[in-house]
Amino acid sequence: MSSEQMQIGEVAARTELSLRTIRHYEDAGLVTPSARSQGGFRLYTEADVARLMVIRRMKPFGFTLDEMRALLHATDRLDSGTELPPEEREDLLERIRGFEQAAQQRVEDLRTQLTRAEEFAATLAERLTGTPVS
Repeated sequence: MSSEQMQIGEVAARTELSLRTIRHYEDAGLVTPSARSQGGFRLYTEADVARLMVIRRMKPFGFTLDEMRALLHATDRLDSGTELPPEEREDLLERIRGFEQAAQQRVEDLRTQLTRAEEFAATLAERLTGTPVS
């Protein structure tokens, strides 16, 4: 096995995704092992790991599998090395801008939720200790 290829266990460790989750993303068409070993084991490359990291980063934002697929398709087309017609390139960039804006909005929503959660935890701590928590 080439040093640039790794089995699913190593990929799982590097991405902090379970084997089951990686297989699920494979079944959903989001990632495809780059090769198979003679024994039939999935073999992944650094590019596959990078793709899984994009998926992992999208998950907490609540993006659907279809949305993940759409973003990955756009980035795959832009990264393909193929000369794209200007209108297609702009369309792909606009799609990515839409995902970036959605991610920024979700970051703000999460910050609000975190502030509320911290306030709630502080209220509980104050109740338990009888002293205000700052």
